[in-house]
Amino acid sequence: MPKDHGIGASPKRREDVRFLTGNGNYTDDINIHGQAYVHFLRSDVAHGRINKVDTEAAAAMPGVVRVFTGADFEGMGGLPCGWQVTDKHGEVMQEPAHPVLAQGKVRHVGDPIAAVVAETYEQARDAAEAIEVDIEDLPAVVDMKAALQDGAPKVHDDLKNNLCYDWGFVEENKPAVDEAFDKAAHVTTLELVNQRLVANPMEPRVAVGDYNRSTDDSTLYTTSQNPHVIRLLMGAFVLGIPEHKLRVVAPDVGGGFGTKIFHYAEEAFCTYAARQLARPVKWTASRSEAFMSDAHGRDHVTKIELALDADNNFTALRTETYANMGAYLSTFAPSVPTWLHGTLMAGNYKTPLIYVNVKAVFTNTVPVDAYRGAGRPEATYQLERVIDKAARELGVDPIELRRQNFITEFPYATPVAVEYDTGDYNATMDKLLEMIDRDGFEARAEESKKRGKLRGLGVNCYIEACGIAPSNLVGQLGARAGLYESATVRVNATGGITVMTGSHSHGQGHETAFPQVIAEMLGIDESMVEIVHGDTSKVPMGMGTYGSRSLAVGGSAMVRATEKVINKAKKIAAHLLEASEADIELKDGAFSVAGTDKSVAWGDVTLAAYVPHNYPLEDIEPGLEETAFYDPSNFTYPAGAYACEIELDPETGKVTIESFAAADDFGNVVNPMIVSGQVHGGLAQGIGQALLEGAAYDENGQLLTGSYMDYAMPRADDMPFFEVDHSCQTPCTHNPLGVKGCGEAGAIGSPPAVVNAVVDALQRAGKTDVTHIDMPLSPSRVWAVMNG
Repeated sequence: MPKDHGIGASPKRREDVRFLTGNGNYTDDINIHGQAYVHFLRSDVAHGRINKVDTEAAAAMPGVVRVFTGADFEGMGGLPCGWQVTDKHGEVMQEPAHPVLAQGKVRHVGDPIAAVVAETYEQARDAAEAIEVDIEDLPAVVDMKAALQDGAPKVHDDLKNNLCYDWGFVEENKPAVDEAFDKAAHVTTLELVNQRLVANPMEPRVAVGDYNRSTDDSTLYTTSQNPHVIRLLMGAFVLGIPEHKLRVVAPDVGGGFGTKIFHYAEEAFCTYAARQLARPVKWTASRSEAFMSDAHGRDHVTKIELALDADNNFTALRTETYANMGAYLSTFAPSVPTWLHGTLMAGNYKTPLIYVNVKAVFTNTVPVDAYRGAGRPEATYQLERVIDKAARELGVDPIELRRQNFITEFPYATPVAVEYDTGDYNATMDKLLEMIDRDGFEARAEESKKRGKLRGLGVNCYIEACGIAPSNLVGQLGARAGLYESATVRVNATGGITVMTGSHSHGQGHETAFPQVIAEMLGIDESMVEIVHGDTSKVPMGMGTYGSRSLAVGGSAMVRATEKVINKAKKIAAHLLEASEADIELKDGAFSVAGTDKSVAWGDVTLAAYVPHNYPLEDIEPGLEETAFYDPSNFTYPAGAYACEIELDPETGKVTIESFAAADDFGNVVNPMIVSGQVHGGLAQGIGQALLEGAAYDENGQLLTGSYMDYAMPRADDMPFFEVDHSCQTPCTHNPLGVKGCGEAGAIGSPPAVVNAVVDALQRAGKTDVTHIDMPLSPSRVWAVMNG
């Protein structure tokens, strides 16, 4: 029988009541009496020198409160980068200034030049059109390799060139890697593109700044995945506001996918303008603004080589990647192609030698940062595509080639500096084969052929690293923040519980899953547990939600705080029961004396904590509230095997996904329904990348895909009914819940499965020269390959 409560049960998401009834409280729902509105004048050229910004006419227009330009922010800090990468020569990366409003130059289409604050949004927008800007056009650089050539236009005049860093990992492996390739019985080489993506969450970004002149307190309401980090970065490095005078609130947030992790100029501007004007200031992004101001994702160009011995064992892997940073360094951008990508290049395989080289490049494009998966999708895509190509070149079964090279003994230290604690890759592959009816594929392919269609089957594996940690290690790797999480568990006198967590929910179901953990530990009903998040004035400190860290790190902090609560409650119960604390047991919401029928209910103990008439205050202080900070000792390593079956129309090139199966190992699962939903969402985004999505610039740096008329988002009819399974569970060994993280898996594992399936269909149709097609596999691209 399935559980109906606690860990392992699937209660309906409690937050969905307000979301589905229109009672959510999103940032754009926040309107403060007396607020003014902001419109940003953004650059319509990718690269240019600002000769003059004349705001006189705009300032005189109806309703205008004030017009701000870059001059208003001179002498102040720019937007900080949260990670510093040191290159293979021991030099720190080039780190240009990132002003709130452009100063001296504009560096990408969408770069904010000026901001108009007015009584209404319409008045602000109209006034912005009256600003006269004299920009001297400069040559734009968009192509990464061209940006590194001698004489290329420099995005930042004060830097040596457009190279942010040249990172080699693991550098001491390189001679042995090169030797292994020289001795290899077979080498497979593949060049591929992991195209630029725009995250497109349902809710665009919003910022509302407020200022209390009587207390000198500032408040920012923002669409953020980590409000504490925004408070730290903006207060300390941009505006110079002490943290105790700055509150950041992230209420309901309609999707993030990574793009709402970062500190943006609009947040700093609204906070600053509210202080300057002594009134609230609000900005809501239009969708077209989002396309040219939200951080983009991916944008890697890679050459990957796989060396094998005569028995088809992997002996070495070598990659060279160009990673686009865009015009500025977004908050965590330098870490994505390096520590979140290079460290995952071993994948599920016992490849003894690996070398990864990454050149990060500045271009006149929107900054690029973490997007669902962040580095791990890029690593998985490279690896799983080159393995599939190697299997075809060798004439062996791609599944058996993978099985032969699977890691089977744990813990396993990879040659790229991480240690997998647990896993069973054969188990997830076995489960996948149960799900997909591989033996029946030929019959299905024959049926497709009768209808004039081609059919293909693609299979791949993935592994990812979640809950990036520990702080002392990432600090050595260049992180400028800790990566712990905090939780405060406050027990009320009548037994109800309020949990303040530094994790932030923007679709993950925290308000449902977190109470399941607390309720299981205490033996009480989930309805007695309330989750509070997203407000720096209520939560002690927190690092937010990204990298599938919420349960593994945030949940573990809750467990540690709850353990402290239980320990104190046992002391109180022992006194009430006149027994030794060592003999007290907690089960089903009651404390009992082991081996007796003496017990006291949870509610009686909590009441005694706040009405301490009957216990010694010299031994136990009143109250029942505990805080814990949890800093993991390692990543967690979810893994799985995915299969995609497609049908291809040779007349049009259109690819239709007929079925998709995902067998994942997420360790222990708290809420199977929520986990399945997270996998579904990730699969939709990964399939969207594989078949539809891609941001494109022309040679002048103009964004050609700046609206939904040009950027193809996946729709419901692009997706099959997914078959997902997470019954293969190898619990994580180093967090108290044994969980691994699930939110990004679908987006990591699905793109290579789709591409493998399309290549398989073409190979079966006799197109043996087609070994790769770059994403997105649009009908026109597939048709051109077939008819080229």
